[in-house]
Amino acid sequence: MTDGNFIDYIKIYAASGKGGQGSMHLHREKFIEKGGPDGGDGGRGGHIILRGNKGMWTLHHLRFLKHSRAGHGGAGGSSRSTGADGEDKYLEVPLGTIVRDADTQEILFEITEDKEEVILCEGGKGGLGNWHFRSATNQTPRYAQPGMPSVDGWFQIELKILADVGLVGFPNAGKSTLLSVVSAAKPKIADYAFTTLKPNVGIVEYRNFQSFVMADIPGIIEGANEGKGLGHYFLRHIERNSTLLFMIPADSDDIRTDYKILLNELELHNPELLHKDRLLAITKSDMLDDELKAEMEQELPEGIKTMFISSVANIGIMELKDELWKMLNKEA
Repeated sequence: MTDGNFIDYIKIYAASGKGGQGSMHLHREKFIEKGGPDGGDGGRGGHIILRGNKGMWTLHHLRFLKHSRAGHGGAGGSSRSTGADGEDKYLEVPLGTIVRDADTQEILFEITEDKEEVILCEGGKGGLGNWHFRSATNQTPRYAQPGMPSVDGWFQIELKILADVGLVGFPNAGKSTLLSVVSAAKPKIADYAFTTLKPNVGIVEYRNFQSFVMADIPGIIEGANEGKGLGHYFLRHIERNSTLLFMIPADSDDIRTDYKILLNELELHNPELLHKDRLLAITKSDMLDDELKAEMEQELPEGIKTMFISSVANIGIMELKDELWKMLNKEA
């Protein structure tokens, strides 16, 4: 998936269909001089429905969809026949999609399961035909209900990446390189900060044809929780990852301080992120010999397991996948 194809935010206008008009028909038949009411009900207006699709990772297919409208319900007919229901409009979205009211910013619902369906705008109910209004004192009612109006509004559809492992680190920590090595994803890689401007997702193949999903979250900087460096844009994708893999390069001036800054940014954004399982990988460790590693181990952060890896030299990659797999499946 390329940066240009990854869209995680859209704003659309959605409108359901109006309910159909109830019929005011009076029965007409040869040799029956005054037939009674037999007007049918109007059909239901079409819904706007969002449906989860586990095969999608982006909202790119909805990028140019500014307006979405469902079909109107048909009018009722004679012989108590009900009008046709309006055509429902389905919008397929990736798992991890949240929907907000564009005016109030209230979260309306989230979609986290494959084929899960949620009605965004409910179609108007069809009006009752005059058959329903007959009585002993009014045997030929000449009125029926109109259909209920449509429901419409502006909505924000946002995607929070739903992955097993989220990569967390400063720019140029080696996140994109790791993802390119362990999966078929082809993120942009270069020797400057903020190479990755949008999340990349890859399927990591594991032993015995098993796999898990890894997301490369764009680099965090100090002050990201305040919006610096597009911090809010980056941080929200971390919320839906089961396990967080912190990545700090071996040439960092102070690994313990860097880890503390990263952890602090997550806590300020959402304290619940600290409850997720965490693992620390020291990247670019092919430049280290055993003596340097031993010295660094004395300065590593406490309370988190640490591994030394090198994506370029393929050092510690299989061991890293083993540890991540164990963390993801510890409950099982």
